[in-house]
Amino acid sequence: MMIHALSVLDGILAISPLPGAGGDLAGDMAHVTEWRPAMVITLVTRAEMDAAGAGRLGAQVQDHGSRWVHLPIPDFGTPPEEMRRHWPEVSAQARQALMGGGRVLVHCRGGCGRSGMVALRLMIEAGEAPDEALARLRHVRPCAVETEAQMIWAMQAPRSAARFLRHLD
Repeated sequence: MMIHALSVLDGILAISPLPGAGGDLAGDMAHVTEWRPAMVITLVTRAEMDAAGAGRLGAQVQDHGSRWVHLPIPDFGTPPEEMRRHWPEVSAQARQALMGGGRVLVHCRGGCGRSGMVALRLMIEAGEAPDEALARLRHVRPCAVETEAQMIWAMQAPRSAARFLRHLD
């Protein structure tokens, strides 16, 4: 399992496939644990986790000291209303981890569309210019953000001034 990482704020944001999707859940979880994320955001559905043998993924992530958030999005989809209600809080937690120098791992089934969409949204909400954020993300993961609807949701992100204000001190 590959973790595709880039710097955001003072931390590291990464996207990856679902641990276990390639048939080696134990090895993938060892790799995730070694990478030491402060937070793992899971975007696959419960059915996708079960099909990959990763039904206990959340407990495994938490057992290794990381915060785990499950925000299921259908494959090739955009966030359903339930996820959109929780997004502001999850985004704030992820950005706080990144500002503190932490690592945030976002994953979907293949580590492209859904995870790219959420990573791009986080980058923009952290204060990055949308086009520059997309170019940086696609430099490390060319398949990031697969559909026009995913791109639209990511690009609707409000930009934070926090990143720029920190550099004025």
